[in-house]
Amino acid sequence: MSKRQPRDSDSPLGSFEEHVMLAIARVRKEAYAVNVRREIEARTDREIAMGAVYATLDRLEAKELVASWRESVDQLSRRMFALTTEGIAALAETRNMRDRLWHGLDLRKIATRVV
Repeated sequence: MSKRQPRDSDSPLGSFEEHVMLAIARVRKEAYAVNVRREIEARTDREIAMGAVYATLDRLEAKELVASWRESVDQLSRRMFALTTEGIAALAETRNMRDRLWHGLDLRKIATRVV
């Protein structure tokens, strides 16, 4: 198996970073924080704190994995988000890493032991 070079941004995406980025990809032109949260909640059946969404969006933007801009709609100013080229690559790499980790693993065959 070949050795892979690490991404320039230091580490793979965390699971919530991945969720936020996938939500941005899904809602596309409507990707503002509240819609990102709604999409994650709808797909995961979990309640998500807005603060966690905002903090993650800020962190992803600092890593240059998402970009943001202000947009006014019906006199409301919203901070909109989109994946950058680097963000799309990071999502693909994260998916590939997860696929490699899961490859060949059959959870039905794993014995459980009570310690």
